[in-house]
Amino acid sequence: MKSDAIKIGVEKAPHRSLLKAMGYTDGQIAKPIIGIVNSFNEIAPGHIHLQTIARAAKDGVLQSGGTPVEFNVIGVCDGLSMGHIGMRYSLPSRENIADSVECMVRAHAFDALVFIPSCDKIVPGMLMAAARLDLPSVFISGGPMLSLDGLDLSSVFEAVGAHKAGKIDDAELLRIEDNACPGCGSCSGMFTANSMNCLCEALGMALPGNGSMPAVYAGRLRLAKAAGEAVMRLFEKDIKPSDIMTHAAFRNALTVDVALGCSTNSVLHLIAIAYERGIRVDLAMINEISAKTPTLCKLAPAGPYHAEDLFHAGGVYAVVRELLNAGLLDGGAMTALGVPLASAAESFAIKNTDVIKTFADPYSRTGGLAVLFGNIAENGAVVKRSAVRQEMLSFSGKARVFDSEGEAISAIYGGAIAKGDVVVIRYEGPAGGPGMPEMLGPTSAIAGMGLDGDVALVTDGRFSGATRGAAIGHVSPEAAAGGTIAYVHDGDTIKIDIEGNTIELLVDSAELERRRQTTEIKKKNPPAGYLRRYARNVLSADKGAVIP
Repeated sequence: MKSDAIKIGVEKAPHRSLLKAMGYTDGQIAKPIIGIVNSFNEIAPGHIHLQTIARAAKDGVLQSGGTPVEFNVIGVCDGLSMGHIGMRYSLPSRENIADSVECMVRAHAFDALVFIPSCDKIVPGMLMAAARLDLPSVFISGGPMLSLDGLDLSSVFEAVGAHKAGKIDDAELLRIEDNACPGCGSCSGMFTANSMNCLCEALGMALPGNGSMPAVYAGRLRLAKAAGEAVMRLFEKDIKPSDIMTHAAFRNALTVDVALGCSTNSVLHLIAIAYERGIRVDLAMINEISAKTPTLCKLAPAGPYHAEDLFHAGGVYAVVRELLNAGLLDGGAMTALGVPLASAAESFAIKNTDVIKTFADPYSRTGGLAVLFGNIAENGAVVKRSAVRQEMLSFSGKARVFDSEGEAISAIYGGAIAKGDVVVIRYEGPAGGPGMPEMLGPTSAIAGMGLDGDVALVTDGRFSGATRGAAIGHVSPEAAAGGTIAYVHDGDTIKIDIEGNTIELLVDSAELERRRQTTEIKKKNPPAGYLRRYARNVLSADKGAVIP
């Protein structure tokens, strides 16, 4: 649908009249109307500065012959929503964003769109909308936060655990608290927001630099202007998301994903975005790609580097160029630049091999993500392999079972978790949570107390991109759906083999069947409203936790 639907012909006079009521001239109305989809708000550091990004994007549209029209969508800050009921709204907000963008764009017949996301669920929610609407679209994020002295948000979570363990005092905790988040932008590690903004480049939906150029750099404003110019070129050439987000593009994105060591949440979101395009991305594909794709980066929490270091080392496109040279990407995939990926990446190169390793000398010969299968996760579970200590890649331990995140955190901080334990947190999946909350609290507590080399965590919930350690999430089927995780008992042995892509509950099948017959599945009653509707309709994690 084009904006002609509201501006051409005598019968469109009422539509034009409403536009003129806001000061639009006949000349502006006659031009292509470009939606500027802005997630600005004053509650999230990743979004506090997005009005400046929107202004720059609008300037790019204006100087290229379009009429920019801005509207806003919601944006949840995962960090602020963590540790209370707010985290149950984070993942569901992704569907709300996609739906609300669809409503605004279809209702007002925009010609093309510039999307301005920044944080975790806003990026995939907008990508889902772009795939659904199939209008020429370009993404320009707010950019990552800077890191001071190697600190980031996960440093604060882990400092809480260290403080409770008596390893740091009040003054050190306050120092970390005051310096971990030094200004605007998405949190500075390879957490979910930066993962998804980097993958926008790999998918072809954003210009080079989108995922790694710091929020405070003037270059970010120039990039936003370039995004406004780029969307006009895509409009003129009629290049749409269906031309860019092809099956090849999703394979490219998954390949870059495992090479960068992105957040486990990226798996959930890429599956959901592909669903909107009618493209099937399954968990087995990730293992296939990861088996032949080396880990080229180890950004926090897997290593000492942050998004700004990735930018100065050549950015995402330097990684893309390295993977293209190795024959691991489809260079013919179209990009928001209006040229194929191989052409777009031609001038990029690695500038710092400490931050971005070469294909010949990687951190690891296999990718940063792994999907595990077994009787406790028949449909799969996901782990950020690049953030797991070597000694934890193969691990067997005794289950310590909790039916909520809060119970697990209390046990960890209370000293009830010992070396050799596998913490199992269940009934926190998409439907059972509801909302599939992130488990950064428990994983940070384990790491902060110095147990991340001795304790694993398994959950049907999910993890923040800031999580490190043997943290295995997205267990499917979830407990609320009768998955095996619902029948684990304290003291059961769980065997984890990350390199072998397996996870097994070492309980014989007869005993498991007896438990299935005698165990009552717990049913939570979420509060009336959005969460109740979400819990009733959401699909499982291995299906992207989408609302069909």
